[in-house]
Amino acid sequence: MVEWRISDGLTDYDEAVAFMEARATAIANGEAGELIWLVEHPPLYTAGTSAKPADLTDPDRFPVYESKRGGQYTYHGPGQRVAYVMLDVGKRGHDVRKFVQQLEEWVIATLAEFNLKGEIREGRVGVWITRDDKPLNVDGSKREDKIAAIGIRLRKWVSFHGIAINVEPDLSHFDGIVPCGIKEHGVTSLIDLGLPVTMDDVDVALRRSFEDVFGPCG
Repeated sequence: MVEWRISDGLTDYDEAVAFMEARATAIANGEAGELIWLVEHPPLYTAGTSAKPADLTDPDRFPVYESKRGGQYTYHGPGQRVAYVMLDVGKRGHDVRKFVQQLEEWVIATLAEFNLKGEIREGRVGVWITRDDKPLNVDGSKREDKIAAIGIRLRKWVSFHGIAINVEPDLSHFDGIVPCGIKEHGVTSLIDLGLPVTMDDVDVALRRSFEDVFGPCG
C-alpha cells in the first residue's frame, strides 16, 4: 500500500529534498514502498529547470532554492499544503504525461470536495479557478487565478516533488516572483475564495480522492 505521512510544523526544504531523493532511490531498488508526504515549508522560492532569472523579481525577500523539478519559479510557505509524491511511475505504466494528468485530476478532485471547480488551461501548468466574483479583464475575458502548482522529477521511473495547494498562505508572498512565468494571471487560495477550510480538511480530501484517480494502491 502507499504510505501516507504528515509532518507537523515547518519542514526545511533541503532536508525534504534529501529525504525524497533517498526514498525515490530506495523505491526504485525495491527497498521501500511508495509514499505521499504532506508538509508545509517556511517562506521560500524554488527555481525549476525552466526558471528564467527575470521572473525572480525580489531575490532578497526569501531564500531561493535551485530545484531539479520541472517548471519555473514557485513559492512555498505556511498555509500551503505541499504533497510530495514518491510513486513508481514505471509500474504505473511508464507514461509520464498520463502521470502528470493524474496529478492534475487529483488536485481537481480534491477541490471538488469543497464544491470548487478547478480547471486546466492549455499552455499553463497547474490548476486554475475562474473568478466570476472579480471584474473582467480589459479584453472582456474572465479573470483566472492559480490555486495549485505541479512540478515533478523522475529518477529510475520513481517520482518525487509533487503538488502544492494554496489553503491559507499569505498571497503577498507570491509578489517576489512571476509564478510559473505567467504574468497575466494571479494566485488565489481556498480561504481567499471564501471557503472556511482547514489544512486537516484538505488532507482528508487529498487522501479520499487519491485512489479514485490513481487506482488501487499496492
